Amino acid sequence: MSTALNAKVVAAIDDLELVARRIVEGLRTGNNRSPFHGFSSEFRQHRPYRAGDDLKYLDWKLYGRSDRLYTRQFEETTDLSVMLVLDTSASMAFPDEGISKFRYGAIIAAALAYLISDQGNMVGLMTMTDGALTYLPARGGRPHLRSLLGQIDRLTPEGVFDAPRVISRGAQLLRRRGVVIVISDFYDDEDNTRREMRRVTEYGHDVAMLQVVSPAELALPYSGSLEIEDLESGAKQLTDAADVAPRYNAAVHEFLDRCRREALSTGIDYALISTDMLPEEALREYLLRRRAGTATK
Repeated sequence: MSTALNAKVVAAIDDLELVARRIVEGLRTGNNRSPFHGFSSEFRQHRPYRAGDDLKYLDWKLYGRSDRLYTRQFEETTDLSVMLVLDTSASMAFPDEGISKFRYGAIIAAALAYLISDQGNMVGLMTMTDGALTYLPARGGRPHLRSLLGQIDRLTPEGVFDAPRVISRGAQLLRRRGVVIVISDFYDDEDNTRREMRRVTEYGHDVAMLQVVSPAELALPYSGSLEIEDLESGAKQLTDAADVAPRYNAAVHEFLDRCRREALSTGIDYALISTDMLPEEALREYLLRRRAGTATK
C-alpha cells in the first residue's frame, strides 16, 4: 500500500522540513533506492560507443544532435554542488484555490534540497524577493539545510521574475562545475531564459528545467463571459471563453512542446510536472529518467 501523500495534503502541512523529509523517505521505501543515484556522480566525458557498453549510459540527447552513438562516463563525487533556482513570479501564484504552482514548486525544491544534502552533497538557492536577488551559497550539513528550507518557506510569489539574471548569477556562484535546477512555469522572458540556460550548459554546468503547471492551465476550464487578468502586469481583458478556448488550448500545448523541444536540442534535462501529481512520484520519475540519461523525454 502506497504511503505517498497527495499534493493537497502535502501543501496543507506548514512544516516544510517535515514535508521534504516525508517525500524523501517515500523515495527510499521498497525498491526505490535507485533515484538517489541521480546526484551521486558527475559527468566526466563522452567516448564513442563500443559493442558491449551498458546501454543505459548511451547519450540519446547527443545522438539526436549528431546521429552518432556516444557513451557517457562519470566520476564519483562526494561534494557535488547543486544550485536550486525557484521562480517567485506572480504567475506562480495560480490558482487562487487549492495548491498553487509556487507552493508545489517550493515543495519540490525543499525535497530536492533534502535529498541532495542527505547524499552528502552541497545545495544552494538563488531566487528573487522584491526584485532583488536572494541567495544562499551551496553548502552541506543539516544546519545549512534548515536555513535553506526556512528561506524557501519565507518566499512569496509576486511581481516579475528576471529568470535570465537569476539563472546566470546562480551558475556563476557555484564554486565549480555543478548542477543548476530551475523550477518555474517558464512564462517570463522565454527566449532570453532559454538562451541563458544554454549558455550555462556551455560553461560546463548540468542544467535541469522542471516546468510546473496547473491542470487548470492545460485546458481553459471556464465558460461564458470571462475577464482575463495578467497576474504580473495587472492588465485585464473581457472576452468569451468559447471564442478563445481553441486558440488558448493550442497556444498552451505549443508552448509546452516548444519548451521540451528546445531543452532536448540543447542538452538540458526537462520534466513537465503537473500540480496534481504526487510530489514523491513526480520526483521519482524525474530522477530515474535523469539517471538513465532520458530526462528530456
